[in-house]
Amino acid sequence: MMSGKLFFNPGKWSVLLLCLALSLTGLRNHEYHVSVTQMLYNPSAKSFEVSIRAFTDDLEKGLSEDNDKRRFTIKNDDKNDQAVEQYIRKSFVFTDSQKKPAAIRYVGKEQEEDATWIYLEIPFQGTLSGCKLQNTTLMEVFEDQVNMTNLKISTEKKTFLFKKGQTTHSL
Repeated sequence: MMSGKLFFNPGKWSVLLLCLALSLTGLRNHEYHVSVTQMLYNPSAKSFEVSIRAFTDDLEKGLSEDNDKRRFTIKNDDKNDQAVEQYIRKSFVFTDSQKKPAAIRYVGKEQEEDATWIYLEIPFQGTLSGCKLQNTTLMEVFEDQVNMTNLKISTEKKTFLFKKGQTTHSL
């Protein structure tokens, strides 16, 4: 089983921000809707290793909205991977400098406490110049949804905030 802490070790500040958001929001009934995504470039694999952390109840609601109100319960050994993969492929899109969506490989998911980690790999070679990232995860469900994405390639680190009206960023 993968662990978000082993698959990708996020920077201390992003973990602190996520912990703060989790503590302010309570366990199940939270007022804020936020996800945190880590994108780490692995030069030997020539790909980005991506981990997306979202509140489990929010993800369940998003899956339900995307699947004709079917009820979802996210657990580690559930049968929901296909629905999660289909949903993430629509809401998380990396576009290369030729404006072509990159192939995204769904690795899996892991539920822990009140959050779910979703793991992806995105093959990538070249520079970020001309590349774009769209992250609309859960925005169709929550008007106040914010998706923070931390990207690290070589020594370059960038943070992007995705929200209504700003769903795509040039990298």
